[in-house]
Amino acid sequence: MSITDDDVTVSASPIRAAVIGYGLGGETFHAPLIAADPAYRLAAVVTSNPERAGRATERYGAGVVVTDADSLFERAGDLDLVVVTSPNATHVPLARRAIDAGLDVVVDKPFALTEADATELIAHAERAGRRLTVFQNRRWDGDFLTLRTLIENGDLGEVRQFESAFEWFKPSLSAKNKDVDPADQGGGILFDLGPHLIDQALQLFGEVTAVHAELDARRAGAVSDDDSFVSLQHANGVRSRLWMSAVAPGNRPRFRVVGSKAVFASVGLDPQERQAKAGMSVGDHRFGMDEISPYGLVIGPDAERQLPKQRGTYSEFYRLLAEALVTGRPVPVDPRDSETVLRIIEEAHRQNR
Repeated sequence: MSITDDDVTVSASPIRAAVIGYGLGGETFHAPLIAADPAYRLAAVVTSNPERAGRATERYGAGVVVTDADSLFERAGDLDLVVVTSPNATHVPLARRAIDAGLDVVVDKPFALTEADATELIAHAERAGRRLTVFQNRRWDGDFLTLRTLIENGDLGEVRQFESAFEWFKPSLSAKNKDVDPADQGGGILFDLGPHLIDQALQLFGEVTAVHAELDARRAGAVSDDDSFVSLQHANGVRSRLWMSAVAPGNRPRFRVVGSKAVFASVGLDPQERQAKAGMSVGDHRFGMDEISPYGLVIGPDAERQLPKQRGTYSEFYRLLAEALVTGRPVPVDPRDSETVLRIIEEAHRQNR
């Protein structure tokens, strides 16, 4: 493998990576992204589910599947990196085991269930000299990249309001952990989508000084929130309003951002998850291009214009991670950012107990 940028060229053997969990995160995101990047070798996929094991074997070859984490850690000497994308309540225990086995770690969101657990895990990795990061992949959504460019270029002027919504319509509970687990085990839509929406707001507007949250359970039998709203007051004066819902028959705009010069509005979700589920290769030139809602709108006092959305690039996370592991540069997502997200999620739950 060779990693090259303006300053450094480093050659190394491929990073031997294992993915623990082959649900939505492992099958749709992590395993395909790792397998598509020549800086890595997908060495193992951990799943005890026979159907999922069959799909992983068909896609990545015989011998890739390991049935349990114990068996994986017995062969830790053959690995460099572990990706934890198992049920939320297992994230910290499995990440700690990987660190203790001498491995670097990627943890899917939510990073932990409490701020205290996140703080302790970060300290544990630092003491062990291991690299730890969090898969905040929606920093590389195409619509978010487009918005970030507009703000950095000053096209919207001084931003005053940031509205962000992630909604769908699933009026019946599923058997998935996010639907059946209580909030103290990582269940609910705030733990599912909040890490994305809150992280994006923090990336754009920084420190939060006040939190207001409304967490509701609308579906019959729901034990955790499925229709939630969080408002953040940022130190710079921006107000972020974040909606997340599993019971919305129609959707708000994905983004509506009000500045002193113009408003940016965007509809539809980034296509990368949809495309990956449909079997599109990460290497396909269409991957990350929004074929359904390819434009956002920039609306001013006298006119409006269509703006092509940038291509989404989830692969950038693993490219930057490989560079960090080989050269010692910063990891793509500082886990302390996710520690801050969890502080906000905890406050939201505290207000609604």
